[in-house]
Amino acid sequence: MTGKTATCLGGRDLRALFNAARFLVGATAPTQLPPDVGYEVAFAGRSNAGKSSALNRLCDRRGLARISKQPGRTQQINLFALDAPATRRLVDLPGYGFAKVPHQQRRRWEQLVGHYLMDRSSLRGLVLVMDIRHPLRERDWMLLDWVQGRALPVHCLLTKADKLKRGARQRAVQEVREAVASHAATTQVFSATEGTGVQVLREQVAGWLDWP
Repeated sequence: MTGKTATCLGGRDLRALFNAARFLVGATAPTQLPPDVGYEVAFAGRSNAGKSSALNRLCDRRGLARISKQPGRTQQINLFALDAPATRRLVDLPGYGFAKVPHQQRRRWEQLVGHYLMDRSSLRGLVLVMDIRHPLRERDWMLLDWVQGRALPVHCLLTKADKLKRGARQRAVQEVREAVASHAATTQVFSATEGTGVQVLREQVAGWLDWP
């Protein structure tokens, strides 16, 4: 997309649409999730991959999703409403990987996330957030294989692109694209610091949310 269509959807500014995001609920059990109607796009990834930073930059709202210096601190599913009736929502899933938490607690998180990913009818797409310097680790592949079973669209977001030079960025993107081709996933570079790829991400998520 170029020109006017690159910043608008149906004549509306995408930034303004996402900027309206507000915290809805933090769920630690499936029963605490809002009614399973409307449209949701979930963000998942390893701890410290830049998930919260990506959400904040997407919505141009500093502090919307809390950023912790201690990886793995997000212990619940956080949902953000994008419209007044809360029929379109962004979902911040707990990070996986090297969280320093008891095994029993980690297992409880995994069950919560697994239930959400497999059973949530309003879930229309998954943004898989990965540090561009360390993509497609074992648990990333596990997640990709898992959601492939329910034919859920996946968009691989390679964050912290500002940490690499242009040539290295391009090589990393190409390698990931080729690797996930069998999963029909799309891929892009992203930098919350520089703003690289923000508009591409907005267009991808807005399409899944079926904004009129």
